[in-house]
Amino acid sequence: MEHNKIGPQELRRAQQILKEYRRGKAHLEQRLIDNEQFWKLRHWEQMAKEGQGGNPHDPQPTSGWLVNCILSKHADAMDCYPEPTVLPREAGDRPEAGRLSRILPVILRRSRFKRVYSDAWWRKLKSGCAVYGVFWDGDKLGGLGDISIRSMDLLQLFWEPGVRDIQDSPHFFATELVNNEALLAQYPQLEGKLHGGSFSVSRYLFDDAVDTADKSLVVDWYYHTEGGVLQYCKFVGETVLYATENDTEEPELAQLGWYRHGKYPFVFDPLFPEEGTPCGYGYVDLCKSPQKQIDLLNQAILKNALAGATPRFFIRSDGAVNEEEYADWTRPFVHTNGNLGADSIAPIRTDGLDSIYVAYLQNKIAEMKETAGNRDVANGGTNGGVTAATAIAALQEASGKLSRNMIDDSYEAFADVVTLCIELIRQFYTLPRQFRLLGRQGEEFIQYDSAALQGRTVRDDAGEHYRVPEFDLDIAAQEENPYKSMEHNQLALQLFQMGFFRPDLADQAAACLSLMDFKNKDAVVEAITGPRQEQQEVQRLRQRLLDVAAVVDRLKGTNLVEKLQQEFGASASGGAASGGDAVTAQRGQTRLAVEPR
Repeated sequence: MEHNKIGPQELRRAQQILKEYRRGKAHLEQRLIDNEQFWKLRHWEQMAKEGQGGNPHDPQPTSGWLVNCILSKHADAMDCYPEPTVLPREAGDRPEAGRLSRILPVILRRSRFKRVYSDAWWRKLKSGCAVYGVFWDGDKLGGLGDISIRSMDLLQLFWEPGVRDIQDSPHFFATELVNNEALLAQYPQLEGKLHGGSFSVSRYLFDDAVDTADKSLVVDWYYHTEGGVLQYCKFVGETVLYATENDTEEPELAQLGWYRHGKYPFVFDPLFPEEGTPCGYGYVDLCKSPQKQIDLLNQAILKNALAGATPRFFIRSDGAVNEEEYADWTRPFVHTNGNLGADSIAPIRTDGLDSIYVAYLQNKIAEMKETAGNRDVANGGTNGGVTAATAIAALQEASGKLSRNMIDDSYEAFADVVTLCIELIRQFYTLPRQFRLLGRQGEEFIQYDSAALQGRTVRDDAGEHYRVPEFDLDIAAQEENPYKSMEHNQLALQLFQMGFFRPDLADQAAACLSLMDFKNKDAVVEAITGPRQEQQEVQRLRQRLLDVAAVVDRLKGTNLVEKLQQEFGASASGGAASGGDAVTAQRGQTRLAVEPR
């Protein structure tokens, strides 16, 4: 491919690659659509296609055991909403890491990341993979531009089939259906060129009637050129809307690329990983089979209950009973035209289901709970007579290990998102920006740009070399659930009751804390050892003052030491007493020094 110009020929080749990529993920797209139907409790339609729906006139009950599992896992994820802490790799980058640690949460807040994070988790739990898009939006902040983070739809993304990491794909496509009127307003060159193409994307089965006749498919095409340079092209059909290799206003983009970090601006976050794909499978895939069986059993039990609760009768065709009057339970009399034989009307009797079927249904429900790790205790319920608060808390903590594991995995994807944000800051924050920061020091307004993030020449023991500041990330939960907060508060009260905050026990308390591990441990150690160090400094200064006073008393014959001891009080007198020998020795030395020879 010729890389210095993008025209119709290159776009036709890109469209051919896009079609190959779509054929490679056809099975994934169908699975995503089916999973969405299960999430909406419309899976009887899917079961009918598989020949498992039975008689279409039978009742089709839908239980929410699978939905409840997803709701519980999503709540666990939002309880542990992440917050980044930037760590420097070199000592000289420590101030910049501290500034980034406070600025990044503001940037995430501006991008409504909590809503994005929630939406991504819904998709991750349902389809097995969440995708974050980290872009630079030049229209934000009145044209100054800022970072934009979005949750992406897997049906609209395409990559080379068989790769595990999307960064290994030669091309990456992000598509979107856009209204023709909006496209013409922004790109007048599309006049007369917006017609139906040969490529279309799969869509979910919406409840609304979505008309796409007046929409066109806009393709964002990312690819790499020589040296790993990331290039970008936006096109509709065979019309280029923008291409970095065609940019005449900024011709350096052809050599430097769209984003300097050189990566596709997408982060995949799979739930349960699969080989040969960057996506995974989710809880719908894991639990759809027991959910089908639960609903089929519910259908059978419901049909049996309705048959037993609905009176039905055999009536001889030559009988003389008025059927309408007999079926109307409000009529006290039923007319007949002759003798009423014993076999003229006979009730239809149905046998009730054996209890083993109900037990089997309960076993299938228990199987789903165990498979998904969504036991009753995880949702606040208990069984087996457990009533003690500590026992319930221990069970909840143990039952949440699956949630903690998948949340820890999601933190790795979040770290990749934040890393891309730092790289966009490095590239685009060339002009100073104002930030309002909140923290322990209260409200603070700062001005920030990317000057300290740029590469520079440094000299050290190894000589002169060029380096770019690099950072590591520590991801932790920003907020914890109410029980965790109560647990931390109780720990603080217990430390207070055991005397950990007494200055005279500071050394023993610090030794004990060194063997413990809990949140905000450093702050507790500082609160315990800080006053102790201050007290020691005060005692040292008092002792020095008494020593000086002893010299003055010797020279001038005053009683300054006694006055100071009275001023310091009992606490100072103890320190003076302990240092009495030193004072006496000091007086002796002073006597030798001042007596005339």
